[in-house]
Amino acid sequence: MEIFTVLALGAGAVVMLLMGAGIGFILRKKVVESSFEGATKTADAIITGARKEAEALKKEANLQARDELYQLKQDFEKETSERRKEIQALEKRLLSKEENLDRKFESLERKENEFHKREKQIIHHEKKVEEMERNYNELLDEHKRKLEELSGMSSEEAKKQLLDMMEIEAKHEAGKTLKRIEEETLAEADKKAKEIISTAIQRYAGEYVAERTVSVVNLPNDEMKGRIIGREGRNIRAIEAITGIDIIIDDTPEAVIISGHNPIRREVAKIALEKLIADGRIHPARIEEVVSKVEVEVNRAVMEAGERAIFDTGLHGIHPEVQKLVGRLKFRTSYAQNVYAHSLEVAFICGIMASELGLSTKLARRAGLLHDIGKAVDHEIEGSHAEIGADLAKKYGESPKIVAAIAQHHNDNPETILGVLIQAADTLSAARPGARREMLESYVKRLEDLEKIARSFKGVEKSYAMQAGREIRIMVNCNSVTDEGAVVLSKDIAKKIEKELSYPGQIKINVIRETRAVDYAK
Repeated sequence: MEIFTVLALGAGAVVMLLMGAGIGFILRKKVVESSFEGATKTADAIITGARKEAEALKKEANLQARDELYQLKQDFEKETSERRKEIQALEKRLLSKEENLDRKFESLERKENEFHKREKQIIHHEKKVEEMERNYNELLDEHKRKLEELSGMSSEEAKKQLLDMMEIEAKHEAGKTLKRIEEETLAEADKKAKEIISTAIQRYAGEYVAERTVSVVNLPNDEMKGRIIGREGRNIRAIEAITGIDIIIDDTPEAVIISGHNPIRREVAKIALEKLIADGRIHPARIEEVVSKVEVEVNRAVMEAGERAIFDTGLHGIHPEVQKLVGRLKFRTSYAQNVYAHSLEVAFICGIMASELGLSTKLARRAGLLHDIGKAVDHEIEGSHAEIGADLAKKYGESPKIVAAIAQHHNDNPETILGVLIQAADTLSAARPGARREMLESYVKRLEDLEKIARSFKGVEKSYAMQAGREIRIMVNCNSVTDEGAVVLSKDIAKKIEKELSYPGQIKINVIRETRAVDYAK
């Protein structure tokens, strides 16, 4: 019973379960169908929206494409228009050039036609000229025959007669020229006689000339003389050639005499020789080296002398080149008076006189110190030393008052007070007892002119007046002057010296051409 009850209850439960499952399935089906219908509606709405959006995009794309196409069309039309204008301009230029070429071609044709016409005319004229020349020659021959018949002589005889007449006339002119030369020679002989007498009087002052143109170098022993002379005289020749000074080696014990009119060269030779003797190495290469160094030292001494003069006179603001010129005056003499000392003396005297008159002392001293600077270079520049000095002062920035005073210090009537003061101070310095001994200015000037004439020729490197002006030694460039050219050069220099200088006796022209070969052992 109980079992049947349990089974009945179990069967009822199963039926209930089956009924629930069926109801659930029916309900689920309705839900799914409802969801499907909603999804279908949503999908339809999405599709419809998408179609509308697609149509809008399509319309927008069509509009944009039309705009771009329109813009491209506008650009194309604009570019086409510009190219059309360019082509039209090119066509115009081409037409213009074509017209120009046509005109030029026509002009060339006209010129060519004219050229042919002129060529024909020239040929025609040439034929006429040839015909006239033939006629002229025929007439000339005919006249010549008639002249020979009338004169009774041939053309050769007439020519000989004419030459004879010219020879007679030339002899007559030569006689007149010889007479004139003879008269001039007599006058020149009188002048030369006076010069010889004056030179003899000048040379009579032997003590003074020796003092001013000769220096003595003491030797440690007499054996040193042989070393100075060198093998076959090469050392002494090298010293004389480089310095332009004569080296006199005589019987004077332990002494060598250096002779030359140029005190700067003489000083260079003296110092160089003393250095060579102290060093002991005496040969041409060493001589050249030492002389070069000594020249630098002497130039330095010139600058120091100029600086000392400026310091002693209390001046300032003087150009370095003017200072150098003042220093060079230390080695310059005028009428046997040292120009450097003379310039300092004139500066101080002029300053004292200016002070007494109430004028500028410094300006007066400056003018006095510089009044003779022209003498430092008067052997190199044409003109009087006063004019040269004034030009130099003006060139290097001195005041117009100083320039005028320098230029006028030898005038009879100076135009400024400063010029009068300098002239007076110059006279006082030169006229005081012991200031000047002999008139040596013309002698030195002649030697300077002699060297200047030699240097005026092409190829001359150096020239030195030797033996008191009786010889001039000339160094030439071996690349510019040949051995044969040296002979011709000596003759040309001799002719120019004879033409431009007056001198006693004769002058020996010694042209030296030297070729050097230098190498180094390593």
